[in-house]
Amino acid sequence: MQREDVTIKPAFEERYRALLGERYEEFLKRSLTFLRRSVRINTLKAPRYTILRQLEAQFTVEPVAWCPDGFFVEHAERRDIGNTTLHSLGLIYVQEAASMIPAMVLDPQPGERVLDMCASPGSKTTHIAQLMRNQGTLIANDIRGDRIKSLGLNLQRCGVSNIIVTQGQGQFIKGEFDRILVDAPCSGTGAIRKSLKTLLIWNPTMVSRLAKQQQALLARAYAMLRPGGTLVYSTCSVEPEEDEGVVSHLLKSTDALLVPIKTPAGSSAIMSFGETTYHPDVKGCLRLWPQDHNTEGFFVARLRKPDAS
Repeated sequence: MQREDVTIKPAFEERYRALLGERYEEFLKRSLTFLRRSVRINTLKAPRYTILRQLEAQFTVEPVAWCPDGFFVEHAERRDIGNTTLHSLGLIYVQEAASMIPAMVLDPQPGERVLDMCASPGSKTTHIAQLMRNQGTLIANDIRGDRIKSLGLNLQRCGVSNIIVTQGQGQFIKGEFDRILVDAPCSGTGAIRKSLKTLLIWNPTMVSRLAKQQQALLARAYAMLRPGGTLVYSTCSVEPEEDEGVVSHLLKSTDALLVPIKTPAGSSAIMSFGETTYHPDVKGCLRLWPQDHNTEGFFVARLRKPDAS
């Protein structure tokens, strides 16, 4: 179903026609339709097959290609998956399919020390804990107290036990970590399907301001990464300035190495926009437009710090 009577700012249309060319109309059409519902099975609570059997008894399910525990769900009458017993017991987590990619790319291992720098409300944090099998140490940080509350509730519901929750600006976190996720605050232009308000508040100045904040967060995360460690940067923005531009800045200013992402999802990265040409290695980033797989728009980059010599 498509939303009607939506006003598109001329500057937004001009920008995205320049980015997408003949794919702009498809992008706009998909961005103005409701999202498919999707969930992630939580294997911290029970084996996958046990939960899947219960899920299939209530919904029509379709696997998410890039996440073995992810499923699109459909029901002829109900959309309130968050009101099901499965959700209340933490057996499933209602999570947009594209947002399952960052934790899969981070690939955290049991026993490691991992940081989720911008954690709330916890979809990726709980996914990371699940992949770690609750073994090791997971630091979940967020800047806002009201968001910490929802994070804590989701961690408890999902049975996460290897967790330390902190509140503060990501730029001031200290420590050394094996793996770090920076799912950065962004303009949300990939998530218009969730909130049409994005189209109202969008402006180029906001995008530039956010890009500066994102650069600072990513630089701090890289400084805390141990030699040989993995850093994943993600946004639900499709703005090059917030995506390839931020990663390019880190690649040009540090010894960070970009590790190409191989997944059955996404489109080619944007190598230049306007008068800016990005670092050639950003071609290995994952850019997901809403029209690619009928999901949110998303951007993911995997970086590695060279081993100590």
